[in-house]
Amino acid sequence: MRRRSRGERSPLNAEINVVSLIDVMMLLMVIFMITAPIMQGGVDVKLPKTDASPLESKGGLVISITRDGSIFAGDLKMSLKTFRASFKGLAKRQGKEGVYLRADQNVNYGIVAQVLSIIQAAGVTNLGFVTEPEEVVK
Repeated sequence: MRRRSRGERSPLNAEINVVSLIDVMMLLMVIFMITAPIMQGGVDVKLPKTDASPLESKGGLVISITRDGSIFAGDLKMSLKTFRASFKGLAKRQGKEGVYLRADQNVNYGIVAQVLSIIQAAGVTNLGFVTEPEEVVK
């Protein structure tokens, strides 16, 4: 074997050890697979079932009303008073493609009527009610 003299450099090793990188990638993939369904989101609302034909999904403003009467604009919880004060601005910014109302099937109809009157007073003309399809019994 030949000895190196002073000033002579050792040859470069251009190999990358990818085993540890694969381990990290697999770990991240498992983490994303577990957390992705949890992040599917929004507000937990039991929608009423109807026999309406589905429409194509758009990216409008989603207003949700939960069973206990809480109002959400997207994921932001607000009271009826706050909703009344801020909805017109929200509709101008986020409701250009429409406003979608998701109300729990057991919510008090009076709250739904008040939210609808606020939406109408803001001048929204493109309003959709979100429901689940009825199960067809064969």
